[in-house]
Amino acid sequence: MTSPTIVIKAGREKPINQQHPWIFSGAIDAINGDPQGGDIVTVTDKKGKFLARGYWNARSQIQVRILTWQDEPIDEAWWRKMLKRAIEGRGIQAGASKRGAPNAYRLINAENDFIPGLIVDRYGDWLVLQALTLHIDQQKLMISKLLNELLDVKGMYERSDVDVRGKEGLKESVGTLLGEEPPELIEIYEGSKILVDVYNGHKTGFYLDQRDNREIVSKLISEDLNGHCDLLNLFSYTGAFGLHALRGGGAHVVNVDSSLDALELAEKNIQLNGYDKGEHGESYEVIQADVFELLHDYADEKKQFDIVILDPPKFAHNAGQVENAARGYKDINLNAFKCVKAGGYMMTFSCSGAITSDLFQKIVFGALADSGRQAQILKHLGPGDDHPVALTFPEGAYLKGLLLKVY
Repeated sequence: MTSPTIVIKAGREKPINQQHPWIFSGAIDAINGDPQGGDIVTVTDKKGKFLARGYWNARSQIQVRILTWQDEPIDEAWWRKMLKRAIEGRGIQAGASKRGAPNAYRLINAENDFIPGLIVDRYGDWLVLQALTLHIDQQKLMISKLLNELLDVKGMYERSDVDVRGKEGLKESVGTLLGEEPPELIEIYEGSKILVDVYNGHKTGFYLDQRDNREIVSKLISEDLNGHCDLLNLFSYTGAFGLHALRGGGAHVVNVDSSLDALELAEKNIQLNGYDKGEHGESYEVIQADVFELLHDYADEKKQFDIVILDPPKFAHNAGQVENAARGYKDINLNAFKCVKAGGYMMTFSCSGAITSDLFQKIVFGALADSGRQAQILKHLGPGDDHPVALTFPEGAYLKGLLLKVY
């Protein structure tokens, strides 16, 4: 059966030929056939030349999301091939069975793995899936079956409860897709043992994208600070950065978050690893507070720490929110600079895709200038290698950060 055809306006083919996966309505000249939401469509130029094949949704701002630039069928064999390629592309997957290796990581990273709209994360023996688009929602049971064939897991749980689904005409969807239901808390390992709530936690339950950056904190403390430091972990969620600090012993960690549930789980994580006993001089606090207000108070009180970690939620969801987001980032970075001891470190992040790395660095520079401090960039930060970014899809580089030495 011939799929409906989407004809691209003359002169608008370049992004498609360069393998950008999105086609907006403004680039479309004609629609031949009657595609329904989620249907596979063939994309051609005005002369009928094949450009790509993807899936259609007239209700979305992105009307076609491209799956392939080859003239090939999108069938179960295609899905098996692409899922297998993404899984095998994770170097960590090969070492997952080794003693001490992390057992939680991203398996499928949507457009960055050339499967738009699909997120799959692994937590030990369970997979958690997010279907962000209509077509993926229609295919999620087939995808679950294929993943179950490719991987040795106990079950798959769906966490498609994200706002972006509304733009696709979809409601939230959560629940077990296949196999056993996950336990209330799944225990994972990445240097420390961490409990993950895949039912209610942020994203699919945990911030897997910060794994490598948490390891940087652990090395800073053990190699540069001789195992002893005061660490302020802002927007701490369930305290993973703090756990990496406590690993070396001798650290005092202050976890700050507005969510009491997150802080209670942070305490469980601390207890799970035995850090609450303080046998090696480690200690901790958990504080439920508005980070903006607390940082302002700490700055006024001249309270300072060896390391300040600033990992806020997304401030800008689209280009129209960038200006307000920039003000928010500048405010918290300004007061964070004031809370770093001379010679100490600051690790600051933005996960707003609408904030570019260049803009974020300029915002942090502005905050530094107003703080009266000096700082050096030691490292530009991003997600780990289980969160690859397709070279043709710069929008995939949402997480950016700076490791700074502050004087």
